[in-house]
Amino acid sequence: MLIEFSVGNYLSFKSKTTLSLIATSIKEHVDTNIISTERFDLLRGAVVYGANASGKSNLIKAMSTMRRLVLQSFEQSSADELDIVPFLLNTATEHSPSYFEAVFLIDGIRYRYGFEVDDHRIHSEWLFEAKKQSEKPLFLRENEGIEVMKGFPEGKDLEERTRDNALFLAVADQFNGRISKMIMKWFNNFIAISGLKHEGYKGVTFEMLENSQTRNTLLDFYKKLDLGFEDISISKKPFDPKELPGDMPETLVKQLVTDLEGAFRIDIKTIHRKYDSKDMVAGQVEFDMRSQESSGTNKLFNISGPVFDVLNDGGLLVVDELDANLHPILTLAITKLFNSREFNPKNAQLIFATHDTNLLNYGNYRRDQIYFVEKDKFGASGIYSLVEYKEEGKTIRKDRSFEKDYIEGRYGAIPFIGNLSKSDREWQGR
Repeated sequence: MLIEFSVGNYLSFKSKTTLSLIATSIKEHVDTNIISTERFDLLRGAVVYGANASGKSNLIKAMSTMRRLVLQSFEQSSADELDIVPFLLNTATEHSPSYFEAVFLIDGIRYRYGFEVDDHRIHSEWLFEAKKQSEKPLFLRENEGIEVMKGFPEGKDLEERTRDNALFLAVADQFNGRISKMIMKWFNNFIAISGLKHEGYKGVTFEMLENSQTRNTLLDFYKKLDLGFEDISISKKPFDPKELPGDMPETLVKQLVTDLEGAFRIDIKTIHRKYDSKDMVAGQVEFDMRSQESSGTNKLFNISGPVFDVLNDGGLLVVDELDANLHPILTLAITKLFNSREFNPKNAQLIFATHDTNLLNYGNYRRDQIYFVEKDKFGASGIYSLVEYKEEGKTIRKDRSFEKDYIEGRYGAIPFIGNLSKSDREWQGR
């Protein structure tokens, strides 16, 4: 379970910024939205608001980037760049490394793991463990040196095997280190997806629908959302070059034939009831998911696999633009799965960025689960939760209309729109 995530000097985040999932002492939705452990009361997730270009997507991308580096850095060559972009609007940061840190709980033990990295190498890396209140270092890395402590014997003699652009944790995992394997598994159960580019996630949904144990769960979810179909049919066919368009350039055809050799084409059909003239059921008809169902249905189908995969594993799901192409009620249905003891018995967590302000009223989110992202006059993003926000020195009360207040600009993190009537007159030459 995630406790905190911090990022600094990355994209629009100049200074170290922390999103915390530690529950505060407020009393809203204690029975549903909080995960109680022996050591912490943690939130089941957070919803992130902000204007366009405020940094919401950059916060999600920072989490995704940390996950990518942890899981993939070992596989890269020594010449590979790491695709890291620091805060470029300040001379003090544009050539400095970016900062990433996650604090999380595994089997009741608190770990704090992080690193500083630029596009070419790891500048520093650290791992701390806290079995009780105080934490102790397991390893510390600074520039060219790595210090391995007694509590991390799996890292001994691996210092010289670690490339400048590879994480030491990933190297220890390759040699079957016990602690490193647990942490790598935690990051593997930390899934980051885009609500805009979601085609690539439907493979997970396919696998769950092919599994008899998870198929019924997904179909039941679709039926409860009243998407209009009764069942789903999936068929796999070997890739056939003859199905490629006849006017496609020959060079591209040859490349696709090479790249897709041995691949399968997966067809998804939704099964609908067909009625007669007396509105009696007369049979069934198949619709092609991609061409005959709405973009919202396609998105819901594509991301439902990752959603239930995380719920089944008790992992962490991070989503940018969750509400894109979805009716507000569908967005609400997804978020309620996580803030529910019934549907989320393994304590999965959901962090997502959205513009859907309906959730501020109907999402049943606590004030410490609602985050805002806003840029200052120097172009740097910062985040704050609604429970941290003070109005005339006082905390926002739980009985306020959060949606109304937010749209009116009371909490900040909204677009500033100037005099549009003047722009309209200038555009029309009046």
